[in-house]
Amino acid sequence: MASLYTHQDSNIRKTWLLMGIFFLFIIGIGWAFSTAYNAPEVLYIAIIISLFMNVGSYWYSDKLVIAMTKAKPVTNESHPDFYNIVENLSITAGLPMPKVYVVEDSAPNAFATGRDKDHAAIAATTGLLSILDKTELEGVIAHELSHIGNRDILISTIAVVLAGFIAILSDMFLRMARFGGGRNNREGGRAQAIAMIIGLVFAILAPIAATMIRLALSRKREFLADASGALLTRYPEGLARALEKIGNYATPMKSASDATAHLFISNPFGPMSKGLHALFLTHPPMAERIKALREN
Repeated sequence: MASLYTHQDSNIRKTWLLMGIFFLFIIGIGWAFSTAYNAPEVLYIAIIISLFMNVGSYWYSDKLVIAMTKAKPVTNESHPDFYNIVENLSITAGLPMPKVYVVEDSAPNAFATGRDKDHAAIAATTGLLSILDKTELEGVIAHELSHIGNRDILISTIAVVLAGFIAILSDMFLRMARFGGGRNNREGGRAQAIAMIIGLVFAILAPIAATMIRLALSRKREFLADASGALLTRYPEGLARALEKIGNYATPMKSASDATAHLFISNPFGPMSKGLHALFLTHPPMAERIKALREN
């Protein structure tokens, strides 16, 4: 059965793979457009941007996630029950105490973020804190601490930044193709035409690939964190009941975003997601997660 530190090495490899894929995508787009427009500076800019974003996503992605979700830091004095549960379970798990945050939102949810166990954060919504009893909240916090122990948080947090930035760069290159007039793009040239086609394919597929990577990472890790969290508290029913309450709340979060959805313990768009949100769900069905907890 999964333990708290299951798949740590695998998640580290996936982190490097994700950053490598991002680097190659941006270099590929930059090379294609620099060739098509006979402008080598475009490739140099793409290389610099790729390196900058890879380094930046490693060091600062958690701060960006906290800002995007509008989470506010809490202390033992402001939220003693919540803070003490995080502290006690961190000691039990053998993990450093993460920073603790609260998101002002009536929708019950929680997430963990950070680059490693020494630079981690856990956040819960005010709605979650208001509807769960102590054992249920312990189940949720144990789930989030399991993401930290399993080293899920680095790759998940980096995915937020890189996926979003890939979408922005792709849009920029597509606009260049539509409105830009490269210095030699009117001269024709078979090589330039082929490069432009390659660049367009990269620019169109990059955001899709980034989204699919986020989905593949998210669904499996939720089952693992559920199992690891149950082992940590030795009371699977607490997390099962918490998931039931969270799943019965149909209203989406005010700060729900496709970029950060995979970080949360439950789909922030609510269980009745529609349209593209339903097509690209980042979480397995709540009923399956509850069933797995109660059968094992």
